[in-house]
Amino acid sequence: MKKPLFTAALALAVLGLNSCGKKDDVRAADQPSEQALTQIRALGFSTHNAQKTEDGYLVEGDIVLTEADLGSTPLHQLLRVGNAEQYRTNNLVSAGPGRVIRVSISSRLPTAYVAGLDEAIRRYNAENLLITFQRVSSGADIDIVKGNGSFLASAGFPTSAGAPYGQVKVNSQAIGASPSANYLGTILAHEIGHCIGFRHTDFMDRSYSCGGATANEGASTVGAIHIPGTPTTAEPNSWMLACIGAGQSRPFDSHDKTALNYLY
Repeated sequence: MKKPLFTAALALAVLGLNSCGKKDDVRAADQPSEQALTQIRALGFSTHNAQKTEDGYLVEGDIVLTEADLGSTPLHQLLRVGNAEQYRTNNLVSAGPGRVIRVSISSRLPTAYVAGLDEAIRRYNAENLLITFQRVSSGADIDIVKGNGSFLASAGFPTSAGAPYGQVKVNSQAIGASPSANYLGTILAHEIGHCIGFRHTDFMDRSYSCGGATANEGASTVGAIHIPGTPTTAEPNSWMLACIGAGQSRPFDSHDKTALNYLY
């Protein structure tokens, strides 16, 4: 059975907490203002279940938008051709021969998570891109850290200066202490994909991979630029689909590889 592993998987636990008046106050504080919702919408992101967090705003289940992101000026017209394609954000990582993206993993996460990160790095490096990834113990460009909340993992997008988003938060309590390397590798490769500028393949309609009601964001101006050469029909196996089945491994398919090689 398909489960929304990149979305609010802890919804039942949150509902349980909301039975208390004080928790209701906390829930209200987590709601973005109308101005923030308007800005999120203008950037081309869904406001469905958007939450205010310490890092900014959590949208589409696992994407972090900072206050700086909300105040950015749209530079590209949104291009939409089909129902599910590969999309990139406005900002990308500055790439070139020899560019190494260093990734660390927190010691607060279970030791089994190191194998998952190594698998994610292996998948990227096997594509012979202009950027490569390396696990390091310090001085990382992307830190994999322990996180808590109504998500399994979350990340953001590259900076305008060409740096990857610097942090992936992983909810190990929800994922489990000893997930398979292929399953966790899929989750981490997905979040690293956001860090280097990839949107959800099915951002136009998250129900494609998550189930439930159709969730189409509507037209906007920035944040989802179609990558040439990727399909104009639904794609069931992309590593950047919003949701994934429990325990599933989803390595790069042929269209994912086209998208990666086009950008990097």
